[in-house]
Amino acid sequence: MESIQITTMGPVIRTTLPNGLQILLKEIHTVPLISHWVWYRVGSRDEIPGQRGISHWVEHMLFKGTPEYPARLMDRVISREGGVWNAFTYLDWTTFFETMPADKIDIALRLEADRMQNTSFDPLEVESERTVILSEMEGKENDPLQRLGDAVQQASFDIHPYRHPVIGEKSDLKIISREDLYQHYRRHYHPGNALIGIAGDFQAERMLERLIELYRDIPIGPEADRSVAREGPLTAERRVEVRGPGSTTYLEVAYRAPTAVNPDFFPLAVLDSLLSGPMSLNMFGGGGTSHKTSRLYRALVETELSVSVYGGMQATIDPFLYHIGCTITPGRKYEETLAVLDDEIKRLQDEFVKPEDIQRAIKQARAMFAYGSENITNQAFWLGYAEVFATYSWFTTYMDRLQAVTREDIQRVARDYLRPEQRVVGVYLPTGSNGSEQ
Repeated sequence: MESIQITTMGPVIRTTLPNGLQILLKEIHTVPLISHWVWYRVGSRDEIPGQRGISHWVEHMLFKGTPEYPARLMDRVISREGGVWNAFTYLDWTTFFETMPADKIDIALRLEADRMQNTSFDPLEVESERTVILSEMEGKENDPLQRLGDAVQQASFDIHPYRHPVIGEKSDLKIISREDLYQHYRRHYHPGNALIGIAGDFQAERMLERLIELYRDIPIGPEADRSVAREGPLTAERRVEVRGPGSTTYLEVAYRAPTAVNPDFFPLAVLDSLLSGPMSLNMFGGGGTSHKTSRLYRALVETELSVSVYGGMQATIDPFLYHIGCTITPGRKYEETLAVLDDEIKRLQDEFVKPEDIQRAIKQARAMFAYGSENITNQAFWLGYAEVFATYSWFTTYMDRLQAVTREDIQRVARDYLRPEQRVVGVYLPTGSNGSEQ
């Protein structure tokens, strides 16, 4: 093996190749599967005016093939060998993954190394995907919750790129060119801006040798400037109203949330478990825990003010949002729900919280996190995901940090973050299925 520095963190080994590619490997020999993730440090946060949505579009193009792996062949080979694959673009990152039978993983390794440098960006495919993405956007525009969420997100920021939807802006998507896409690909999709996380049934030394063989000759690209405009605090409540077809009213309340590495992230996660039920930080979700013991469920759903209530936040590089959403019961007013929600937050800020309630909230939050971390695909996901906004130790210490949260921590973050002047209140008001206002 070439002379590179390797470090070990418990069951995880990590290294960085001379071209900047970071690699994290975790052997798990419970089943003959391997999950392989390639992460790029680029998302909607890194886009410039006139090119909103370009990262998501480039993600699509990486499925359109290379000279060695044409598009139809890529999909056919993965499926034929019993594998699954997909990709996601978000605020801070883009990722591609394959979960394969262990003896077939080399297909995925070769494929990802190839499309990191040889994706074709055929002009006909570019135009085809323009149509696909604009159609996808139109579908989202017909979704009340998507429309409300986008409006609240935009109102929550004035200058930070988090205000823009990941899918982009329609005016930009109509003018982005093949050359724009290709240059974005060359700037961001290279070893120096990438991280590979692999978990499963393999021998780490042999896997590392194979990755070095595949990636060592891919040149590093330009260093990306990831600096963004700093967003000032909200100083007055903002309200947004969205009207559209349907018969259901939706309420969304969003507060500025801390970054994932801020110590306040952890008590706010427990607060969320106590208030609206435990959240899942994993894109594949969790399970096995009930939201019916949460304060807002009892105050809103059991009293039939709302059909459902949910909350949560994301682990991000910059401060993003903690949101609470409600589906309003037919015949009730969203103002009633908002008043009760505010009362519950005030109680949490001012009144004594029973130790047993805190411990139940912590237990449920820990369980949700554990359920979203247990299989091979999720283990590989966390190897890279945590490194995008922090380090892998963020993942390994997460449950201990939840367990250390105190009543004083919860009430402090409730008072600091859940203030009316620091929030956006959004409501979707239905006009009826025939477009006439009810």
